[in-house]
Formats: sequence, structure tokens, C-alpha cells
Amino acid sequence: MGLVAEARIARLLGWRIAIGGGTARGAEAAAGQLIEAGVRALVSFGLAGGSDPALRPGTIIVPTRVIRNGESYYTDPGLMHRLGGPTPHALFATDQVVAKPAIKRRLYETTGAAALDLESGAVAHAASVRRLPFAVLRGICDPAERCLPAAALGALDARGGIAVWRVLASLAADPRQLPLLFHLAADAAAARRSLRRRIKELAQAPVT
Repeated sequence: MGLVAEARIARLLGWRIAIGGGTARGAEAAAGQLIEAGVRALVSFGLAGGSDPALRPGTIIVPTRVIRNGESYYTDPGLMHRLGGPTPHALFATDQVVAKPAIKRRLYETTGAAALDLESGAVAHAASVRRLPFAVLRGICDPAERCLPAAALGALDARGGIAVWRVLASLAADPRQLPLLFHLAADAAAARRSLRRRIKELAQAPVT
């Protein structure tokens, strides 16, 4: 689950895919579709924001737990192994995009979560309710010190694609966002390259 661009990467493994569209509600619906289709495990796949300053764009995380509404959901050891092995991180499930570095820093200090995203909490909850194993494979996009521009916050459409007209309209209203957008595009490209490398490695690895 994730966005359209990440779904193209995940399909290299031949697994069943559902696109969450970058929102908790979308991820919940996508998880429901997969469960109805008979899947026996869930993986939250895509990009994440960094809250730990040590995590740079392109870093791959396979967190051992997801924190949602004060509750920890622990990821499945077997699935983590299949995704390349666990990393020593927790991921925080947010209900809205965290755009400001100060808020990322506060979340890191208060929860210990090294990264955050909008979808993994819904996936973790859906898996827990149905007693299915789940795991997370995410690439760090925006690092802890990066401020996200307003143009990026409304860029996604309901299907998880980029609504270019929204980005252009926001830029026309405030062209000063352009440098931040360039940084964000570079961060996202680094994260997707890392995800693509990991998926290719997993696709070529013998099944154990």
C-alpha cells in the first residue's frame, strides 16, 4: 500500500497491491480490500518522513513496531525477515502530514519514533483486528529538518497520484515554495531508488 509511484515498485515482487493514497482512511479501505480478497498478511509500503535527525533521505526502515493512538502494534518477525530484516526503529502513525521540523522533533522526543507516516497505523490496526501478521517497509523521504511546502501538502489526488494543477496553483500563489519543492522531489527520488533496490534484492533472493 502507498502511492501510485510506490505501487509500481512493489509490483516487482508479484504481491497483491492496493493503493492507500497517502491517507489513513485510504489505507484502511485498501487493507479491507486486500483482506476481502483473501490475503494472509499485510505490508505497509512506501515513503515515510524522518523524525530522527540521523535518518537521511533514502534510508530504508523495517520498523519493529507502529505507534498509533498511544498503542504499540508489533510487526511480524517472519515478515520482517522476508523484507530484508528489522531495523531498530519505531514508526509513529499520524493523522495529518507533519510539515514543520519542530513538530517532528517533539514527536521524536516524546514517542521515540524515528519516522512517521499516515498509512501504517491503519494497516497495523486492520491486521490486529483480524489477527493477521503485518510489517512495514518504508523509505525515508523528508528528513527531520526539512519543512514541507504548502504546495506538497495538497498535491495528492484521491487515487494516490500527483494533482499537478494543485501544485501549480499553489506555486502561482507563493513562488517562494519552489526551492523547498526541489528539495522534496530530490528526497522522494532518493527514497524510491532505495525502495527499488530493496525490492529487486528481495525478488532475486531465494525463498527461505
